[in-house]
Amino acid sequence: MGRYVLRRAGQGLFVLWAAFTISFFVLYLLPSDPAALMASGGGEADQVDPALLDALRAQYGLDRPVLVQYADALWHALRLDFGTSYSSGAPATQLVLQALPETLRLTAAALVLAVVAGAGIAIASTFPRAAWLRHALASLPPLGVALPPFCLGLLLLQWFSFQLPVFPAIGNEGAISLVLPAITLAVPASAALAQVLAQSLRGTLAEPYVETARAKGASRARVHFGHALRNAAIPALTVLGVLVGGLLGGTVVTETVFSRAGLGRLTVTSVDAQDIPVVQAVVVLSALVFVVVTLLVDLLYPLLDPRIDARQKAVAA
Repeated sequence: MGRYVLRRAGQGLFVLWAAFTISFFVLYLLPSDPAALMASGGGEADQVDPALLDALRAQYGLDRPVLVQYADALWHALRLDFGTSYSSGAPATQLVLQALPETLRLTAAALVLAVVAGAGIAIASTFPRAAWLRHALASLPPLGVALPPFCLGLLLLQWFSFQLPVFPAIGNEGAISLVLPAITLAVPASAALAQVLAQSLRGTLAEPYVETARAKGASRARVHFGHALRNAAIPALTVLGVLVGGLLGGTVVTETVFSRAGLGRLTVTSVDAQDIPVVQAVVVLSALVFVVVTLLVDLLYPLLDPRIDARQKAVAA
């Protein structure tokens, strides 16, 4: 197990390096000039004094060769120093850490909703005896996957903030302001989770050991919850790790629609201003969260299926 964890940690470090490197060069290749954006304040860059542009490029090291900029940025990133924001002048790491708690609250709320709804739909679509009811419930996840989050967010705003003013339309006004954004994030995630878990449940319910349990007189509920669900949850657990990354990425749209202050909105404004230090800090932090969650999911597998632990030990040996 120790060797397996070390190998996965090494893969995680590679993912972090790749995320940093790709984001750096993608932002570098953008046609706009960060110095011109800073000097013009978003206005006409042609009217900016060239001497001021040269001074800003020298101040932020933008006049150096790109590989030198990359090496310097990578060295500082290893110490969690992503530089100074071009827009605000504050440390990029500080800006990200200030925005992080709100995004984590939103992501956690959406994850809980997605797991509860996804598991509920998957079980409900395989448990009833009536075939028509199973088919009707099984048709819900494809609808959730196909619905764009920004459309769902706008619909929820229209219905529950404007027509029925139950929830606030924008802002971070306590727990009640989390409801609509969390639902917006959770619907596609729960739909994807429900599809995988339902398919896995159908396959598990056809296994010989489940048929044996039925032959011994086990109740329908006992077969579902006592025999099938645990093994069927393994593929869903894999999807759950990926969904956390999807939920973090989805905050870009959701926080913009609901005007919430978090990593999503910070990312949008930073990309718009070509604020490279802040964007890289967000990308690396998001990649770190994804790596940690994926590692935790991998470590949970043996708890559901001891055979996985045995295979890991055999590979490590």
